[in-house]
Amino acid sequence: MSLESIRGRLPDYAKDLKLNLGSLASEPVLNQQQRAGTFVASAIASRNAELTAALIAEFGPQLSPEALTAAKAAAAIMGMNNVYYRFTHLVGGDYASMPAKLRMNVMAKPGVEKVDFELWSLAVSAINGCGMCMESHEKIVLHGGLSKEQVQAAVRIAAVVHATAATLDAEDALAGGVQAVAA
Repeated sequence: MSLESIRGRLPDYAKDLKLNLGSLASEPVLNQQQRAGTFVASAIASRNAELTAALIAEFGPQLSPEALTAAKAAAAIMGMNNVYYRFTHLVGGDYASMPAKLRMNVMAKPGVEKVDFELWSLAVSAINGCGMCMESHEKIVLHGGLSKEQVQAAVRIAAVVHATAATLDAEDALAGGVQAVAA
């Protein structure tokens, strides 16, 4: 499976997603590692097995083994952190001042440049809707030398990958429902 096969699976009503996937795959504002890692981390966060496999097949070879592992780790750790910190932010009270007591060692030693790992964490946080995490990671990447255009590009990738996953899930559900009704 490849990016082109995913684009081919998208229905006509999702033509904008097809076009955006194509243009973002060569987004010039991000370097190859930043772009590829954002696609990988965003695919994992979007929870569609077919899309994840296709985007890792497409973008994984553009990453060193360490960077591929770091992109996967960003999706994993932010999957946990986004839930926890979204809770503390939304509920408020004493929770925000209590220690998290969750292991987050990979954030200290991600195996790639810290700014790239933080960019991937920001993209995943955008997908998962954690405002507190998005603000924190955006501040770190800007302080690390990335531009607002680079942040925007990563979030655009996250948005399109997530929308693609949702569309594929919907199409699969509709196809399964049609088959179930026909049977």
